[in-house]
Amino acid sequence: MAALGRQVLDGHRLIPLTWSLIARQTTRLGGQKRTTAFLLRKLTMVSSGGGLGESPSVEPQKYVQEPEHRTGLTQCLLEKQRTAVEREKVVSSLLDMGFSDVHVNELLSIQPGTHPQQLLDIISELILLGLNPEPVCVALKKSPQLLKLPVMHMKKRSSYLRKLGLGEGKLKRVLYSCPEIFTMRQRDIESIVGVLKEKCLFTVKQVTEILHRCPCVLREDPGELEYKFQYAYFRMGIKHVDVVKTDFLQYSMTKTKERHVFLERLGRYQTPDKKGQTLVPNPLLRDILRVSEAEFLAKTACSSAEEFGVFKELLAREEEESEGRMADAGSPEEAGP
Repeated sequence: MAALGRQVLDGHRLIPLTWSLIARQTTRLGGQKRTTAFLLRKLTMVSSGGGLGESPSVEPQKYVQEPEHRTGLTQCLLEKQRTAVEREKVVSSLLDMGFSDVHVNELLSIQPGTHPQQLLDIISELILLGLNPEPVCVALKKSPQLLKLPVMHMKKRSSYLRKLGLGEGKLKRVLYSCPEIFTMRQRDIESIVGVLKEKCLFTVKQVTEILHRCPCVLREDPGELEYKFQYAYFRMGIKHVDVVKTDFLQYSMTKTKERHVFLERLGRYQTPDKKGQTLVPNPLLRDILRVSEAEFLAKTACSSAEEFGVFKELLAREEEESEGRMADAGSPEEAGP
């Protein structure tokens, strides 16, 4: 009983001791005010058997980071929602332009990372040039880098192509054969156009027809393109109008020389004189270049494949020797002793 009495008395002495400790802490902190909630939390811990110095530390960082995390998550969700809305608008616009659901899915899958508005802007420029949905899909699948072009670049190139007369649907064939017409350098296109106008003396309308009918000339070396025209005009006697109508410039120089020179040596083709006359009727250009080799030999040359094969080997050797002589003639002579 005596021991129990001492414990009770000791328990009663805890309260004044606690307030005494708080007072000393308050004095030591320079008289700073404490909130009621803070004091009550201290008293509760002391009454439970803990000391004032044993209170667990508060971790406010956890509660500071949570709002930031929620803000980032909200922004991410809003961005996804905004992209979904833009994608839906683009799909609707493409359908209004005449693209089918299949076309739309193909276009959206060409470059998955392309922004929907960027995709719509590029396609809109192609449609404004007179292209139908099918050629647009084909062109973009052949040349997906078109979707990465800046819209302003696309607009400037479209404007230049219109000046060349390649709008209003004429661009379809060009894009099928040369989709890089939008990505190649402007000066390269201007160089080819300059050769056709200034070196070969084609009219503006004829240049447009050549680019439309033979877009592969855009890949030609300017010097080789000029030589090809000169060969047609001076060696074969083909006039400007016929060069355009027969699509002569789309054929390789090797094929043209092989068939033309073969006919010459057989006596079946002659270069026209200044009056445009020949002693033998020359075959039509379409019967020389537009037909297969078998048809050319059977109907135009009236010769065998074996004979033509031997001739091609001899011609190739002659070309090599001629190039060698030209190289030797162009090299500076060695100085004598």
